[in-house]
Amino acid sequence: MSLPTLERTTSRASGSTRVRPTRPVIAPELRIADNPAASVLRAATGGPVSRDNAARATGLSIATVNRQVSALLAAGLLRERPDLTAAGAVGRPRVPFEIDHEGYLTLGIHIGAVSTKIVAADLRGRILGGLAIATPQTGQDFATNTVARSAKAFLQRWHRRKPLWAGVAIGGRVDPLTGVVDHPKLQWQGAPVGAVLGEVLELPISVAPHVEAMAGSELLLPTGETRDRNHEHGSSLYFYVRETAGIAVTLDGRVHTPSNGPGSIAHLPTGSDVECFCGRRGCLEVTVGDRALHARAVGRGIIAAHHGTSGSTIADLYRAAAAGSEPARELLAERATILGHTVAMVRDMLNPDRVILGGQAFTGYRPAVAHVARAFNQGSTLPATDIRISGFGGKVQEFAAVVTSLSVLYADPLAAIRKLA
Repeated sequence: MSLPTLERTTSRASGSTRVRPTRPVIAPELRIADNPAASVLRAATGGPVSRDNAARATGLSIATVNRQVSALLAAGLLRERPDLTAAGAVGRPRVPFEIDHEGYLTLGIHIGAVSTKIVAADLRGRILGGLAIATPQTGQDFATNTVARSAKAFLQRWHRRKPLWAGVAIGGRVDPLTGVVDHPKLQWQGAPVGAVLGEVLELPISVAPHVEAMAGSELLLPTGETRDRNHEHGSSLYFYVRETAGIAVTLDGRVHTPSNGPGSIAHLPTGSDVECFCGRRGCLEVTVGDRALHARAVGRGIIAAHHGTSGSTIADLYRAAAAGSEPARELLAERATILGHTVAMVRDMLNPDRVILGGQAFTGYRPAVAHVARAFNQGSTLPATDIRISGFGGKVQEFAAVVTSLSVLYADPLAAIRKLA
């Protein structure tokens, strides 16, 4: 498959090469929107709903709901369900409506430090199917083109649905207006992720920092067990750990997106003796990250360092612990304790109304959760708070990509459809 030729401009000051996108890169909207069309669409994400119930759920008048339903039907985002009309009901306003979850899809891509997940989702945010590929480690141009080609080939499987949008969730620093990414762990600098993928996929595209997108999925997607209407008010701390570690904060139904990019907790001190590439010891990410923990498990002889194309992984450590290995259990309990103390420290600094823990460091080995909870309770000096594990479990990365692909449609559906046109 030939790739498009993108127009390149060179900055005299930096000598860097930028790719000018010929497909629109549109900043994600990681918030609960309050405009009437967004409110009515959100009321329909959980399944068929009557106009009366939609009015009660949104606080809008019946006349406003009727107008928005008519506009969203015309735009093709909603469909009516006359088969569900209550017996004896008269007139079209009595016909329930729902999101059209069969005619369209969005494409979500999570580019991780080790693996990349590509998924298709319907307009309710439910994943229809997906695949995983190894994230190429041979330079940003090759990597972005490889991911783009893989996503294009995957998209062609869904020829019966019309793709509307693509979303990319990725670590590092993201310019949401241009889709340009700096990812130190992958050694990417000024990578034109949005431009390349938007052009290859021939779709409008949004690019978001992945932990902010994970926090957005808790707000916007009805499929998460942790989602409740209280998230629309007050503040939440989202704490993520897998290969990388990061946090995001939501305030009154909006993910806080600092203009200078997300903050970092990678080098918070943990008291461990693990050496970090920064020259210090005990930094959080090299102490609790999956690859670092796996390396320690191999170094201590807890699991074997298999050779060949696959090698051993963190899953081998989880299996060893489940099979009764005390050294494996102790290592995982040690990580969980460090995580609990660190979450408590960050929680005490920010004092959010609720805390959500996401990532396979929390969900990959469930017995460790008790150690996290104990260390959190011991480490926090504030009164007890609402703390829970993300309902997306081991698929937080995929749903971060899904919400990035849906957020603009959810924030202002009629304006998004106009952009598509």
